[in-house]
Amino acid sequence: MSEESGKYKELYMRMKLIRFVEESIAEKYPEGKMRCPTHLCTGQEAISAGIGLALEIHDYAVSTHRSHGHYLGKGGSLPKMIAEIYGKATGCSKGKGGSMHLVDKSVGFMGSTAIVGNSIPIGAGLALAAKLDKRNQVSCIFLGDAAIEEGVFAETVNFCAQRQLPVLFVCENNFYSVYSPLAVRQPQNRSISKMVEAMGIRSSQGNGNDGIEVYEKTKKVISEIKSDSSPRFLEFETYRWREHCGPNYDNDIGYRSEKEFLKWKDRDPIKIIEEKLIEKGHLLSSEIIDIDSSLNAEVEKAFTYAENSPFPDPDDAYNDIYSEA
Repeated sequence: MSEESGKYKELYMRMKLIRFVEESIAEKYPEGKMRCPTHLCTGQEAISAGIGLALEIHDYAVSTHRSHGHYLGKGGSLPKMIAEIYGKATGCSKGKGGSMHLVDKSVGFMGSTAIVGNSIPIGAGLALAAKLDKRNQVSCIFLGDAAIEEGVFAETVNFCAQRQLPVLFVCENNFYSVYSPLAVRQPQNRSISKMVEAMGIRSSQGNGNDGIEVYEKTKKVISEIKSDSSPRFLEFETYRWREHCGPNYDNDIGYRSEKEFLKWKDRDPIKIIEEKLIEKGHLLSSEIIDIDSSLNAEVEKAFTYAENSPFPDPDDAYNDIYSEA
């Protein structure tokens, strides 16, 4: 197997793992054992897997409330993530954070947050530290199209551009903030990437449902950042299939149409990469059943681990909490 073929197959498997995990969470959520809100990224797997594969293990990443895919894409532990969602002591945040507060410093995943835009300046701080210490690292900041509207975004973009920090901003533009489309939130015909370009950061746009495009574009941009230590901005258009928060579908409540949903579902990122890899000879149709079986077993094992793990000791409630006097 060539290096290129191996990378593409790894990308495919990361995307499928994220899909299978999210579908399992959706299936099991009504059992009431996951007692935290959960924001699923079904339909957006190509961005998480493509960016995660392009980043190196020592590169940083910070995320949003919709963080499962980013965490797994960066190489985070699946059993620890599921245990965290179950509120167990073996979780990546020791059962204290839940779905929206994942962290795993061993793979450079420095945290996710429930507050829109809250991790943006954290990512810039990580990049500043890396530059001051002369470490050849990139800090990847995942954000959604709604975070563009937060004041901290403009402040951070300005700071990163002025200080020439090794930051990769990744905007997952899925066109909605909860139930509000772009049309009621931002000026008509605005290009987010062009707006950021005008603010002093080299930017580009891509198809967020094409995993190979995401990976190749990101790999090139990361190489540029590490070469000249200056920030970049990537905007990828994509679409979340399920409701904003929760395991269900919500096309019946009127903020988006079934027609729109089906149009995007037909552009399934898993189907796109599967077809491309088979066409290019990187994947055999006969391999898919075995891959699916292996990934499903991995997911099932992770849920068993979470179910069998203990809850945190109540005496541990105030450990790992930091504040300034």
